[in-house]
This record gives sequence, structure tokens and C-alpha cells, in this order.
Amino acid sequence: MTVFITGATDGLGRALAERLAGDGHPLILHGRDAAKLADTAAALRGAEVHTVLADLADLGQVRKLANDVRGLTDRLDVFVSNAGIGSGMPAGRTRMTSADGHELRFAVNYLAGFLLTLELLPLLRASAPARIVNVASLGQHPLDFTDLMLERGYSGGRAYTQSKLAQIMSGFELAARLPVTEVTVNSLHPGTYMPTKIVLQEIGSTIDTLETGVDATARLAVGTDVEGVTGRFFDRTRDARADEQAYDAAARRELWRRSLELVDHPDID
Repeated sequence: MTVFITGATDGLGRALAERLAGDGHPLILHGRDAAKLADTAAALRGAEVHTVLADLADLGQVRKLANDVRGLTDRLDVFVSNAGIGSGMPAGRTRMTSADGHELRFAVNYLAGFLLTLELLPLLRASAPARIVNVASLGQHPLDFTDLMLERGYSGGRAYTQSKLAQIMSGFELAARLPVTEVTVNSLHPGTYMPTKIVLQEIGSTIDTLETGVDATARLAVGTDVEGVTGRFFDRTRDARADEQAYDAAARRELWRRSLELVDHPDID
């Protein structure tokens, strides 16, 4: 199975790439630092690995990223939307915006993955049965549709948890729009305070091992026991319930509509 992973040069993304490469899966790995990408690819000797470079805070680069992926393969079995920034640095204390003027965490953690999904969907559908895995979080904050960009009462924590709920909600909405035989869409909380760069910088202590997150994410990406499972949220490997807003059909439709506008993309057929 050919797997595309965003945010593959550090933490969970890199550890997942190592696991899947070891299992013989061809990989397309994304990062925003060319040197780190080269180092990651070099560490996976013997594996079939391609790398793609983009800053997900720029939707123009996200579109080019999707085009680069399409140019590398005529088959994409799995898209793992993993890249993101946490609740702290950078931009945890003060509100910052992306290249397109959107609140930074909403842009990087949610809108980039949303646009990538839409851009890659024809390739995924043509590769059926394919899978989309959104690396989200148990930390979720309901979306205020009158202030999606958090121009009032900003905090890095709220920005992060809002972006993670948005991932889950759009995943539920997309799953409902696609035949399960074509593409499944699931989200997960891979682990709590794993020893990633974000956690070590902001929290300074850990709870779960990185292997816990890799096991949970790899299961949704390539595991046989979840074939045909879609529209779900998992806490590690356990079926779980997201914030109640994720089960509000009207809220999901509104997020979908607003997201299409924000990334300037037509709706899917």
C-alpha cells in the first residue's frame, strides 16, 4: 500500500514512516525543511521513499504539494494527515496568521489537510479501497462559527483544540459523502503526551510512548481489522466519542461550507 504522510520528519510522523517502511510499504513523505526530509529519507535505506516539500501555512504551497504527490504515483492507498503545530510555541501566546490571512493553527492543523484531501480525493478514489487518517486529539473545543479565526479571546490552547475538532468533524462529513468501498475516513487521538518535539518543549513530561501512537495510527492506515470502517473517532485503538458538536449534522455541514470558501475549492461530486 502506498502511503502519503504529512509532517513526516519528526515525532509521530517519522516514527510511523519508519514502521511502515520496515513493513515494505512505499512512502511519500512530506516536510517543510529540506534537510530534515533528506535525513528522514536517508534513514529509511532500502525502502521505496519519495519526499515532497511544502509549508502548510500557505495554501498555494498546499496545492503544489498535492500536484507533486500526483506526479509521483498513479496509486495512493492511504493519506495520513499528521502535520500540525501544538498549543504553545510558535505562536501560542499571541495570535498569528497564515500566508492567506487565516488563524495559524486553523490553517496548518485543519485547512491544509482539508484542501489536501480534496485535491487528492480523485486519486484516492481511483485507488479504491483507499483510506484517509486524520491525526487529531482528545483535546477538542467547539467551533464558534461567528469567530472561526479567533479574533476574540485568543489562546493557543483554544486554537489548537478547535482545529482538532474541525479535523474530526470534516472527517465525519466526508465519510458520509463517500462510498465505504471507495475511501474510508477516520480520525484518532494517537496518544497522550507522547515524547514528540511539541510535547517536550511545552509540557516537559510524557505519558504514552511514541510506539503507542505508531501502533494506533498504523492500524487505521494499513490494519486489516479496520477494513470498511469509516466515519469514526478513536482514542488510540479504542472506538471513542468526540465532542458533541461533531455529531451535529448542521454544524458539520456549516464547517464544510465555510471550509470550501476558505480554501477556494469546489465541492466534491
